[in-house]
Amino acid sequence: MSARVHALLVVRPEGRTAAAAHLERTLSALAAQTRQVDALTIVLCGGDSALTQLVTASGAEGVITAGASTSFADAVRLASVRISGEFVWLLAQDTAPEPDALQRLLAGLERAPSVAVVAPKLVEWDDPDRIVSLGVTMTSFGRAVEMVQDELDQGQHDGEEDVLGADVRGVLVRADLWRTLRGVDPALGGADEGLDLGVRARLAGHRVSLVPTARVAVAGDGVAGLPAAATGRARRRRAYARRLAQIHRRLAYAPAAAVPLHLLSLIPLALWRAAALLVAKQPSRVLPEWGASIVAFFRWGAIAASRGVIRRSRTASWSQLSLLRITRSALRQRFDADADADAMNRPVRGELHFFTGGGAWLVLAGLVVSAAAFPALLAWPALGGGALEPLRATLGQLWADAAFGARATGLDAAGPADPFAAVVALLGSLWPADPSRILIVLWLSALPLAVLGGWFAATRLTSRSLLRNTAAIAWALAPTFWTALVDGRPTGVIVHLLLPWLFYAGAVAHRSWAAAGAASLLLAGVLACAPSLAPALIIVWMLAMMLVVVARGGRGAGQIVWTGVPALALFAPLIWAQLHGGTVWGLLADPGPVWAGAQAGADAAGRFALAAGFPTTDFAGWAGLLGSTTIGPFVTAVVVLVAPLAVLALLSLLTPRWMVAGVLLVIALLGIATAFAAVGFAVSVDTRGTPVALWPGAALSLAWLGIVAAATVTLDSGVPARAGGLRVFGAVAVMGTLVLLAVPSVTAMGRGQSGLQSGSPSTLPAYVAAQGRDDSSVGTIVLSPLADGSVAAQVVWGGSETLSGVSTLDATRTVASSSDQEVAELTADLVTSTSEDVVARVAAAGIRFIVVAPETSDESDAARALRLSAQTALDQRDDLDVVGATPKGTLWRVTTDVAERPLPSTEIVRQGWIVTAVQLVVVAIALLLSFPTAASRREARRTPRTVGPRSREEQA
Repeated sequence: MSARVHALLVVRPEGRTAAAAHLERTLSALAAQTRQVDALTIVLCGGDSALTQLVTASGAEGVITAGASTSFADAVRLASVRISGEFVWLLAQDTAPEPDALQRLLAGLERAPSVAVVAPKLVEWDDPDRIVSLGVTMTSFGRAVEMVQDELDQGQHDGEEDVLGADVRGVLVRADLWRTLRGVDPALGGADEGLDLGVRARLAGHRVSLVPTARVAVAGDGVAGLPAAATGRARRRRAYARRLAQIHRRLAYAPAAAVPLHLLSLIPLALWRAAALLVAKQPSRVLPEWGASIVAFFRWGAIAASRGVIRRSRTASWSQLSLLRITRSALRQRFDADADADAMNRPVRGELHFFTGGGAWLVLAGLVVSAAAFPALLAWPALGGGALEPLRATLGQLWADAAFGARATGLDAAGPADPFAAVVALLGSLWPADPSRILIVLWLSALPLAVLGGWFAATRLTSRSLLRNTAAIAWALAPTFWTALVDGRPTGVIVHLLLPWLFYAGAVAHRSWAAAGAASLLLAGVLACAPSLAPALIIVWMLAMMLVVVARGGRGAGQIVWTGVPALALFAPLIWAQLHGGTVWGLLADPGPVWAGAQAGADAAGRFALAAGFPTTDFAGWAGLLGSTTIGPFVTAVVVLVAPLAVLALLSLLTPRWMVAGVLLVIALLGIATAFAAVGFAVSVDTRGTPVALWPGAALSLAWLGIVAAATVTLDSGVPARAGGLRVFGAVAVMGTLVLLAVPSVTAMGRGQSGLQSGSPSTLPAYVAAQGRDDSSVGTIVLSPLADGSVAAQVVWGGSETLSGVSTLDATRTVASSSDQEVAELTADLVTSTSEDVVARVAAAGIRFIVVAPETSDESDAARALRLSAQTALDQRDDLDVVGATPKGTLWRVTTDVAERPLPSTEIVRQGWIVTAVQLVVVAIALLLSFPTAASRREARRTPRTVGPRSREEQA
């Protein structure tokens, strides 16, 4: 009498409309077996009328109903009590065996008594020539590895038999071993169930074998095994289940003494693996990783139960399984083979031609022109003038300015830092011995860096070297860029250098997490330097999201969303502070020192200059060079030099790439609109109480980016293939007119028309600078007489006012704080002789020095009178020692005991730690995402560099 086979079939609809069709095919396949099962028990998980009818008509020996959430392991455990044969066949609603499958599986068991588990070849439900799974092994660290997966079935693996484990679907197990092992381990969560069953069978002294000639079609419903990765939710579920199963098996298989160590290592290991997943550009697996680690840590009962089953059934040693595990070298060979196959199928991306196409020579030429335009910078110890200030003397102070906590100015000011302070700290860290010198390096390298950024940004638009070079020159000769260089506006320079790289990464952010990570950091840097660009860039972000949703069905939306996260994390504390203690419009304020330099106004002349791309009515120096103070014919003719670029940009709408051109022109219009709004918007006040409008140059850089890019599209796609000479003519016209346009700016320093000057390491007297170089608790109150006879006072901590020390919270505040009132009272008492205890109050506030600002060339009589009276009053103070007159002002030193600088409250310190930790985590994630890997480079090579429809030449 032949051995009896008892089939256990688990059915669970889970809302799938195809569940009934899958079950019907599976039942039909069972009925068509050449060797019929002797008993069939069906476990119906959840109620479904169609499935119930099929189950009722199936002729099953028994039907067990269970809850819809019953797992496959629990379902077969419920059915195990009804087993009445020598063999157990594990099936689900979507496992349809071929007619001779059971007969071949039984033959595999009967011809080898040592074999206790046999597994079929799993094939695609709708494509039986495609292998889904054939055997499973694991690495030395317990990671499950499919031996054969997603391959065309040509019989190439039919000779393989001995394996460590297999997919649980369709396996045939000896009933006595099934009872000994207590079935499938329910703690695995649906993953690695067949692998774990095979491992435990091996440890019990039995073998696990493949029967490749027995074929079972599977649909991936997820009733048994993991669901098909058709959706993001399914992929996250698979990742969670696989990691949970791996951790659980590691805890179940480990020696007893090692289990506590494994448990303690789960959280640090999750942190490490999360970082590795970010580097591997798989952020969607981070939360499943943490979830699996936390759940596994607290399942001590499940761990004990699994270990107990192994302990009771084990008769063989673990060393006998080592030969069936996959080695690192074998795993690497499989990866290399997959990579080679991928390389054969992927499109070949063309060479970059950075050196052979002239890009490198343009960068070198930019360096030469920069040295010729700013020769004095090579000898200056520091850079000053305009909105430039020294940097902190030490890296610790630089990064302290960038952190949440005590601010560098104000009596007891504490709170969030401007994100621009982090940009300054990052720059200063490049020259740790003398951070202020990095500004000279920045100014000298700004032109070649602009050429480099413009050239690479153009690679997203064209593959022609001529047009890339044209775009690079056009970007480097932008009037707003040279105005920022000549006038000394560091935020404008940095924004212009970052924008092309933001375009380069942001244009393909929807394609990969690496580009999205880089774009997120660049976006944060741009907004840190020019918060006024936030409205325009938010609109661009929303437009990108809409295009991704409409054109790509939402694929890549997660990457687009992430691009704004680091910027939001950096600005969140400032947003909160402005909403609760300042003005919401202060969020748009230009960071850094508040400086009322020359810029276009809201009048007709200013609007005309802005519309032409010039941030000042000097028209990039041409008005001064021509000796014109009004918009006359000569100055108007200067605008004609921008006309070729503007006309080409408008013509881009008539090219085959009109959709890309439309987006670029929208960017240009947003930039111009932002510039128009900026000049009429004053939210900052300088130390003398003068309102200062937003600088429009950053917005014009954004507009210039859109115009240059659109013009590049016209020259690339709008010129017929046979009219190559026309393309060359257009490129030469753009380059020639812009070179002529930049002549006054490039020669401004040589003609003495630049605002740059040799700077000083400190804005305070040298004595104070020496005391505060390494001690940021040194306080100085600086008194500046004003033209109307009043006095402006500012408290500075450390050795100097610095580029990163100014807070937009302070510069945009419309209501005086208690600290402001205290400083005002101290100032009033210091410059008069009415208060006898004012010096003691100054010392109690932690202030060690008093400085009266030096006389200016245009000082009024009222200001001079106040200066003299203030100096007389200070000279009469017993607890003040006059140090003397210096180029930075007259200095007094407090001789009485000076208290330590007031420390921030415990609440501020706690908030600071939380804010800093969150910001560091977000930035770290962005850095890990942007870090390129071999896999991300391979993925990038699958797509062209250019964005949007390509020319026929590129497609060929």
